[in-house]
Amino acid sequence: QVQLVESGGGSVQAGGSLRLSCVASDLGFSASCMGWSRQAPGKEREGVAMIGADGVATYADSVKGRFTVSRDNAKNTLYLQMTRLEPEDTAMYYCVRDPPGGFPHNNCHRLGDLIEYGFSGQGTQVTVSS
Repeated sequence: QVQLVESGGGSVQAGGSLRLSCVASDLGFSASCMGWSRQAPGKEREGVAMIGADGVATYADSVKGRFTVSRDNAKNTLYLQMTRLEPEDTAMYYCVRDPPGGFPHNNCHRLGDLIEYGFSGQGTQVTVSS
């Protein structure tokens, strides 16, 4: 059973930055499609960013230009660097891994797949105050 452990959440003021980390327990990390999703109170979970084994990343329009997803395969770790944070970014953030066999069609660009098919960790809370 793969374990995903997120860290790095916290409370910041608008305009501030945070870096989230996610350590994965499985040996197949380097070949996996990974990503981040978030869920704000009263809202549905949404895909934020994802990155393939080839390092190509995809972002939600709401975070493009402010968030950067990256991975360190030697450390089995996924990151999400968040800058220029806004109150609307307040949410529980989840690290997500593709299921065994990968996402449908081995596509690592459909953020919706993070929600529909992905395996998530327990999450880390990000709170941005105005």
